[in-house]
Amino acid sequence: MKKNVFKYATLSMALCASFACVSCSEEENAGQNPPAPETVITGDVNEDMILKSGVTYYLDGKLQVKAPATLTIEPGVKIIAKYTDNISYILIEQGAKINAVGTAENPIVMTSEKEAAGSWGGLHICGKASINVDGGTGRSEIGNAIYGGEVDDDNSGKLKYIRMENTGQTLSADTESNGITFYGVGNGTEVSYVQICNGKDDGIEFFGGTVNVDHAITVNCGDDSFDWTEGWRGEGSYWVAYQEESASCDCLIEADNNGNNNDATPVSCPKLSKLTLIGNNDAEKNYGVRLRAGTKVIMSDAQITGKANALRTETTQTETALKNGEATLNNVAISGTLSSKEGIYSNDMFVAAGNLTNQTFNFTDRFVGTTDGRGAVETANNWTAGWTK
Repeated sequence: MKKNVFKYATLSMALCASFACVSCSEEENAGQNPPAPETVITGDVNEDMILKSGVTYYLDGKLQVKAPATLTIEPGVKIIAKYTDNISYILIEQGAKINAVGTAENPIVMTSEKEAAGSWGGLHICGKASINVDGGTGRSEIGNAIYGGEVDDDNSGKLKYIRMENTGQTLSADTESNGITFYGVGNGTEVSYVQICNGKDDGIEFFGGTVNVDHAITVNCGDDSFDWTEGWRGEGSYWVAYQEESASCDCLIEADNNGNNNDATPVSCPKLSKLTLIGNNDAEKNYGVRLRAGTKVIMSDAQITGKANALRTETTQTETALKNGEATLNNVAISGTLSSKEGIYSNDMFVAAGNLTNQTFNFTDRFVGTTDGRGAVETANNWTAGWTK
C-alpha cells in the first residue's frame, strides 16, 4: 500500500470535517474533540500493511494484496465498504498473505455502508494448490488474479473470528461475488470461526485446492450456502448453513468436481463432518445438498432439512463412487428421502449404510441442537454465541 493513500484520504476527510463544523457555534464545540476523519483503504498493497484495533476503515474500491506483502487485521477492526458504482473487494494474490485474527469478544467485521445483500464484493484468496482445470491454473472471477499450481501445503495466512455481511456485489451479468472465495488455497492456510450473513451470491466457495475450514456459518446467502468445484480436497467441520423461510436461497451445498469435465483430476473429494444444514422450504429451489458433476465426498455426522430434496445425487461418476465406497455418507440424517438422478446409488443403499431418512429435527435459536452425534452446534457448547450476527 502506498503511504500517501492514507495521507490524502486523511487530509481530505479532515478538510470535510472542518467545513462541516463551520455552522457550529464555539459554545457547541467547547470541550469536544473534533470528529475523527475517515481512514480509507484502497488500491494495490505492495508492502506489509496493518489495520489496527480500535479503528474503523472504509474500503473504497479494491484492496489487492500482492506478493510478498502481508495484510494484518487486528482484533475488533471494522471494515466498511463504500457503496459506489465500483465494486469494492479484498483480494489476496498468490504469494501474499492475510493474517486476520479476531477473538470471540472482538471479532473482525467486514460490512458495507448500505445494509443490503450485494453491497460489496467480499474476500478473495488465491493460492498455489492444485486445481483440475486445463493447464493447472485459472484466473479469479474478481480481480483477474492467477490461482492454482502444485503446492498443496501452500500458506495464504490465517482467518479467525471474522464476520462478513452484505456481500455478493455484481461485477457483470454473469459474475457475482461470494462472501469468501478460496481459489486454489492450500492447507497451510488456517481458517476457523467465520460467518457469512445476508450475501447475494454464495456464502463460501472453493475453487480447487486443499484448504481446511472449521466452525463456519452461512446465514441467508442468496445462492448456495457452501459451494465447491475444480477439485477441492480439503476438510470441513462444524458447518452451519441456515436459510430463513422468508429468504430467497438456493442449495445448502452445491458440489461439483468440474462442470466441463466430470472426470477431471484431482477429483473433488472433501472430508466433511459435524454439519447442520437447514433450508428455507422453497418450493422451486428445493435442493439441499446437491452432489453432482463427478464430485466425491466423505461426509459424516450431518443433519439436513428444510428442502424437499434434502440430499440429491447426480452424474454417473458421483453415484458410482458412492456405490463402490470411494465416496461415503455415514451417520447422516435427512428429512425426506435421498433423490438419485441416475439411479445408480439408491435410497436403499443410503439407508443400509447406517443413515436415516424422513427425520424431524428440533432446534433452538434457529440451529442449535445435535442428535446422536450429528450436527454442528451442541446445546451445551454454543460456539456461535457472541461473535456472530
